[in-house]
Amino acid sequence: MIYLDNAATTRVKPEVFEAMQPYFTEQYGNPSSAYAFSGKIAQQVDASRKAIADFIGANPNEVYFTGGGSESDNWALKGLACSLKNKGKHIITTKIEHHAILHTAEFLEKQGLDVTYLNVDADGKIDLKELEEAIRPDTILISVMFANNEIGTIEPIKEISEIAHKHGILFHTDAVQAFGHVKIDVNELGIDLMSTSGHKINAPKGIGFLYIRKGIKIEPLIHGGAQERGMRAGTTNAASIIGFGAAVKLAEETLASRTEYEVKLRDHLIERVLAEIPYTRLNGHRTDRLPNNANFCFRFIEGESLLILLDRAGICGSSGSACTSGSLDPSHVLLAIGLPHEIAHGSLRLTLSEETTMEDIDYTVDKLKDIVGKLRSMSPLYEDFVKKQKEAK
Repeated sequence: MIYLDNAATTRVKPEVFEAMQPYFTEQYGNPSSAYAFSGKIAQQVDASRKAIADFIGANPNEVYFTGGGSESDNWALKGLACSLKNKGKHIITTKIEHHAILHTAEFLEKQGLDVTYLNVDADGKIDLKELEEAIRPDTILISVMFANNEIGTIEPIKEISEIAHKHGILFHTDAVQAFGHVKIDVNELGIDLMSTSGHKINAPKGIGFLYIRKGIKIEPLIHGGAQERGMRAGTTNAASIIGFGAAVKLAEETLASRTEYEVKLRDHLIERVLAEIPYTRLNGHRTDRLPNNANFCFRFIEGESLLILLDRAGICGSSGSACTSGSLDPSHVLLAIGLPHEIAHGSLRLTLSEETTMEDIDYTVDKLKDIVGKLRSMSPLYEDFVKKQKEAK
């Protein structure tokens, strides 16, 4: 099997699993309990919190563990909407956000808030001028994802935060895809709140964190006990937090070499596909993109058929976000960058890892050429297109 769907999830690395294992079977106590047995576990949770905080240039008390990226996104938007309701009722986000943001924004609209959804250009980048023009006196939050989960485009985060702060507005970024794959310093970039998820960087599923800059008042999303300094109730998921900390340390140690390696593979993949498969489009910015992301549209075919045939060839890819894999609608991201439905339906996202080899990439491109050719040979749309091309000559 060639696994090229690392944006959907990654495998837990052996070192991460080994770090977690004792906290299931031996050090199984509740970190919130008062006795020494649990106190040692709480110390390891704190060590993971510090490792994560150091990685993003934050204070450990600004890191709040959650169940993952979706919870973190929900908390950021709903929590601020509640705590800042006397200041304003307007939020700005984009049309290409993950559905954890878009559906939360829709929920808030039903509660009486106004939401502006910014357009993006053909590469998936927002227009900073449009952002500034969208700001109102009652704008309380700007939320723009760090890097898009489908097309990989990285947004101008520092410039966005500067605009937000110039107008006295908080800035949140969904960094689920970017965290651990690109360098993020929350102070240097001016990020006020940031959502992440562990399973995108070889930690287990079901763990993430929300960074909340010191001094920001936000209402809890989950009420109950006093865990996470009274901000997020629920028994501390010690094993997963410790695994998350181990994964972050590995990501930090390998960031530079991993990025260089993945960019080399990614660019080889892109260059071969565009050169060898006609009527193909690369989606997302050519250079300002995640190091492991390549997203294409192949005209005259359906992405679903492409995925099935790739799977038969032992290759795992996706047509977009794994969170919408059951939908027959084309990607909202591809529509937002201006692609018509018929082209957006033929999309393929391939996301690499440091375990991917050049042989994997070449095998995948060779199979892609065969599969795209086969599917096009059965397409009446392609047949008509070729006929018109010949007549034009």
